[in-house]
Amino acid sequence: LNSNDFSRAVGEEYLKFFDFTGQSLDHALRSFLKVVVLIGETQERERVLQHFACRFHQCNPDSLSSSGAVLTLTCAVMLLNTDLHGQNVGKAMTTSNFVSNLEGMNEGENFSKDLLKSFFNSIKSEPLEWAVDEKELFLEENDKVDVQLRSKSNPFQDVPHNKNAIVFKQGFLQRKAHADIDGKRTPWGRRSWKTFYGVLKGMVLYLQKDDYRKEHQGAEEVVSVHHSLAEQAAEYTKKPHVFRLQTADWRVFLFQASSKAEMSSWISRINLVSALHSAPPFPAAVGSQRRFSRPILPAAQSAQTLERQLQSHAGMLESFQKDLAYLQENLPERRRPKELEEHRLREQYLLHEKCRFEVYIQVLEAWRNLDKTADAMDGALNLFDRTMFDSLEELGQEEAMDGLKKSHSSPSLELEMAPPPVVRVRRNISERRTYRRTFIPRRSKDL
Repeated sequence: LNSNDFSRAVGEEYLKFFDFTGQSLDHALRSFLKVVVLIGETQERERVLQHFACRFHQCNPDSLSSSGAVLTLTCAVMLLNTDLHGQNVGKAMTTSNFVSNLEGMNEGENFSKDLLKSFFNSIKSEPLEWAVDEKELFLEENDKVDVQLRSKSNPFQDVPHNKNAIVFKQGFLQRKAHADIDGKRTPWGRRSWKTFYGVLKGMVLYLQKDDYRKEHQGAEEVVSVHHSLAEQAAEYTKKPHVFRLQTADWRVFLFQASSKAEMSSWISRINLVSALHSAPPFPAAVGSQRRFSRPILPAAQSAQTLERQLQSHAGMLESFQKDLAYLQENLPERRRPKELEEHRLREQYLLHEKCRFEVYIQVLEAWRNLDKTADAMDGALNLFDRTMFDSLEELGQEEAMDGLKKSHSSPSLELEMAPPPVVRVRRNISERRTYRRTFIPRRSKDL
């Protein structure tokens, strides 16, 4: 609903089909929301509710002082419904809270407490029901996100599970956790190698225990690959064919494939999925403190075309290159430990992002230039694997995986040696003293 004379006239004429005479506000709102679909931005929804408030006041002129008061109560009731029945975290609103929040909101006066309490009890006992667009309902049924897979800390980082997504790759992998969120080293007791059946479906890597199950609910672990980077773990020499995966939240996993070709295939396809579907990042957090904070990387799938995605990645790469050059030319003036640490974290982040977007551009250009004559996606992916593997083989055995731009900013993969055991040796008293104490007698003062 736009903000112009024609839209307002259409809204007024449409609301004349509703007769709210003799109804309470909550009852009228329930009947209205069951028919009218509230879509669009907040301002567009508020304009629809303004028409509802005007129509309700026309049908019940003696109920409240003005249509503005009706609109205030309508918005308050809808917010109350969200607070009581939504997936909020914390203590729910009480009757006294609801009444106190509306003090002085009735044209400068207070609403009737009995009226507010009746609204509170009505919403608490029976939540509002919303009309849903048929197209939106179809999308919810087919692309429904599993609530159990959601991130409880940040709604923008929910795991983008999609039942109809393409399976890009599957096969047995051995996995080892190397770093937790924000690159913190994984505790020693949780770094053991485990065997999984990996399924790269859409933007999610499902790690299922030992065997393949068609339903993702059998997955023991779920890893979202949005804004992630896969590369060969060249510094890890204990096992062959090992690649590392660094996620958007800077967790690091090591995976061992069955062969070099399989390792290259996993690396190429994970980077392809990340480059194709990773949405542009949100701006970095702004605050009064000068602490470095990485921007939020949304898990939602990008809606851009391949060409637009390439242009976006190129713009991000250019931006990170400029920021990195500026940071390296301007060292902290005071050289305090805290400032040096902030400078190191910024440089580490910029190096990783520069490396990541270089890889994204590389795999997207290879995917774009591919002759996709195969009818099935599997054929195109196999041709993509051969193209990437051949290009890596041409660089030589030592520099094979350097074509994927080894990252120098991520947590290092130093050899994980167990701390040496502390052996305490109990010695005799004679062994503790290795020298004899020289005794010099004092001369008597009388001599």
